[in-house]
Amino acid sequence: MKDIKRNLTMLCDFYELTMANGYFTCGIKDKIVYFDVFYRDNPDNGGYAIAAGLEQIVEYINDLRFDDEDIEYLREKGVFSEDFLEYLGHFKFTGDIWAIPEGTVVFPGEPLMIVRAPVIEAQFIETYVLMMINHQSLIATKASRITRAAKGRAVSEFGSRRAQGSDAAILGARAAYIGGVNSTACTIADEAYGVPAGGTMAHSWVQMFDSEYEAFKTYCEIYPNNATLLVDTFNVIESGVPNAIRAFKEVLLPKGITKCGVRLDSGDITYLTKKIRKMLDDAGLTECRIVVSNSMDEYIIRELIRQGAEIDAFGVGERLITAKSDPVFGGVYKVCAIESADGTVIPKIKISENVGKITTPHFKKLYRLRGREAGKAEADLLCVYDEQIDDTKPLEIFDPQHTWKRKVLENFTATELLVPVFKNGKQVYELPTIEEIKEHCVQEIEGMWDEVRRFNNPHNYYVDLSEKLWQIKHDMIDKFRNKR
Repeated sequence: MKDIKRNLTMLCDFYELTMANGYFTCGIKDKIVYFDVFYRDNPDNGGYAIAAGLEQIVEYINDLRFDDEDIEYLREKGVFSEDFLEYLGHFKFTGDIWAIPEGTVVFPGEPLMIVRAPVIEAQFIETYVLMMINHQSLIATKASRITRAAKGRAVSEFGSRRAQGSDAAILGARAAYIGGVNSTACTIADEAYGVPAGGTMAHSWVQMFDSEYEAFKTYCEIYPNNATLLVDTFNVIESGVPNAIRAFKEVLLPKGITKCGVRLDSGDITYLTKKIRKMLDDAGLTECRIVVSNSMDEYIIRELIRQGAEIDAFGVGERLITAKSDPVFGGVYKVCAIESADGTVIPKIKISENVGKITTPHFKKLYRLRGREAGKAEADLLCVYDEQIDDTKPLEIFDPQHTWKRKVLENFTATELLVPVFKNGKQVYELPTIEEIKEHCVQEIEGMWDEVRRFNNPHNYYVDLSEKLWQIKHDMIDKFRNKR
């Protein structure tokens, strides 16, 4: 990645600082706590999500520091003790982090990240961790849905100008690439992260010339090996495509170049692409690709293909970069345990009248259970940190909400999903390349049953609890209920 550095330490909620000052004043700043990062519902009522954003979190934690200007700003607020401000002058992260690698298929309720650290450090990183995971996981998930709808046709991310700010455009392009798109229009995403950038012309190019043909001819002369012409500035069928064909024949074919393209950004896509394909084929330009854009999403793409539209590639903008149909991922950051002075892990739980907001307590590990025969994921299993799953023996799993629903797995593999990222404040995880993350995502999607990948009414993939963890959780619920 290109070195684009900013000190983002102060990108936090103010309450993280007031709580930190409180912990410091109370003498519990070194109390070890455990936080889970998880989300409650899949975007777009889908069957899964894609984890993304870990690389930026690693960079942020490695660079955590309070500058003199930060300390002076906080002093001027008049609410923090001088001893606390002096502590911040030497602040750094010293804890442990485990996370699910980027590009992994994930599900509601399971920890995408676990943070174990002194309470001030663990609490302080909450905002940035959630911001990165929530945004990039949302866009990667949307990109996965869109690229699957395209059924192997190329998809380019076109959304920078509609993104909510520069970071949303740049990191959104990164996340979209992880989720499956082939390229982006965002140049800096290529420079910084290696997401392939590309582009051709706008309508303004055509309007700058005396004629549409002259605009097309000039473009082909300048970019003979990347000639994709926008054919809907005036009239697609009567002028745009005929002028494109003429330019291709007069400029490209004499050079022996047969690969070219036309792009359509408006109109009845199905009808027009069928007409365009016939016109191109009749002209002998069978290798000329048809690219379409104009407010695409997975549902429109799926319907266009169902209708027999002749499309080779899609440009997808605002509905991808903003995840317009469901623009909030909803990840949360909750305490799940604390550590006593002797190292004993003490589970903590949040109780709510809203059943979906009751947390799963304890320091946990997460297994993915896959059938050996088909290689498909059958369920995920949350366990207490000291449990081990023996995949050489049958394993009974059960629905944590409806415990009578049980299943015995045989001939399966159990793989731990959470990997160590930081140990005692030191990075121990080698960040993969963007291409490795993208390929991992492809393999992850292929490892899910079709029923889980459905757009509508997908199969409910189970995130089960071990017997031990389930019992701990329900004993704690009963304990607090009986106290009322």
